[in-house]
Amino acid sequence: MPIAVIGANHKTAPIEVRERFAMGRTEAPAVLADLVDGGVTSEAVLLSTCNRSELYMSVADLNRGGGAFRAILAERLAVSPEKLSGYLYLHRDKAAVQHLFRVAAGLDSMVLGEPQIQGQVREAYQIAQETRGVGGPVVGPTLNRLFQTALNVGGRVRSETELGIGAASISTAAVELAKKIFGSLRGRNALVMGAGEMSEVTLECLRSEGIRSCVVTNRTHARATELAEKWGGRAVPWADLEKALPHVDIVICSTAAPHPVLSLQRFRGAFPKGSSKPLCIIDIAIPRDVDPRLGDEPNVFLYNIDDLKQIVDASLERRKGVIPIADELVDQGVSDFWAWYTSLAVVPTIKDLRDKGEEFRKAELERALRRLSHLPAEDQQAIDTLTRSLLNKFLHAPTTRLREAAGNGRGTTVLDSVRYLFDLDDQERPEEQDVPQEE
Repeated sequence: MPIAVIGANHKTAPIEVRERFAMGRTEAPAVLADLVDGGVTSEAVLLSTCNRSELYMSVADLNRGGGAFRAILAERLAVSPEKLSGYLYLHRDKAAVQHLFRVAAGLDSMVLGEPQIQGQVREAYQIAQETRGVGGPVVGPTLNRLFQTALNVGGRVRSETELGIGAASISTAAVELAKKIFGSLRGRNALVMGAGEMSEVTLECLRSEGIRSCVVTNRTHARATELAEKWGGRAVPWADLEKALPHVDIVICSTAAPHPVLSLQRFRGAFPKGSSKPLCIIDIAIPRDVDPRLGDEPNVFLYNIDDLKQIVDASLERRKGVIPIADELVDQGVSDFWAWYTSLAVVPTIKDLRDKGEEFRKAELERALRRLSHLPAEDQQAIDTLTRSLLNKFLHAPTTRLREAAGNGRGTTVLDSVRYLFDLDDQERPEEQDVPQEE
């Protein structure tokens, strides 16, 4: 079946749209199971990060599969599916494979070579592997092979190129932005909201910049305490956020909450008369953690993930020389996967060819052995082995050529010729797929 990906990312949709599209770890299994159980797609993996929401599919009817995901996203945005056309992209077959491999390699990220994306691709794949619909797993042979190859390509790009060396992450870009505002962070006080991987990277970066103190808060206080102790900070209970805010200069937010956790009401509870000193708030969460209205408060400088573009562009300029090498590794991975994938289309014809050859072999062997019934059993077995060997040798080259033809884009023409020449179309056989075409 054709492979396709439909989705939106930081290049096609603004933050206010991406945050509505974002689906957490707890939402993804239900979405995947519904799509597969409804017959919309045969296999599915949902990749949803701060910068993208994408559905990867192995699907018989691309229009139906893409339409179903558009409907899901449109409902989250409370618009008609037609209104999403400017935000979404759709890639199929080889273009979809290349897209995923570039994503896993960090080549399609807002921050070129960012280290987190490979882990996010792996997590999306694992969630799909663990999700079962009524008819079984939502991931089968095609997407299993696709995502395993994508992760392997991403690992090769990071180990065989310098793409990841000195690469910023969203967290490091946020700290760089804070430095542009304050000049130096030495002696400043910071608050980190959230206790996930991005928060940990943020704490590491803040400490390396000589921050005076770091406060960590999280809904799960034990996790905040663990993270604060690791990086020499201090944990405060989630309920005490208002008490902590007046004592910091920088707030960096990256929770997984589905709605703003730093509301205008909570902020004004911390600053009844407004902030008397500059407060830099950098919200790198999707959906956003901070009510956008806080940006209108006196002395508050509020930035979101899309405001990091200047930092990101500088990072890209330093490392863009390695992109051609990384692209070569991606292209090699795409070619390897495509050769395997397109070979699947010839399997029914190869089976039919071998079945017909075996049918003729057995019929002729039985006719010959009736005339040679006087031969000892071992001689009759030798004749059977001889005819089997001859058939295998005769079919070896056609089988190899069929697989090669599927891999180089000539599969459909060659398949039709083989079926005609060997009169295979009168056989009962599974419905055969067209060889997927390149885009």
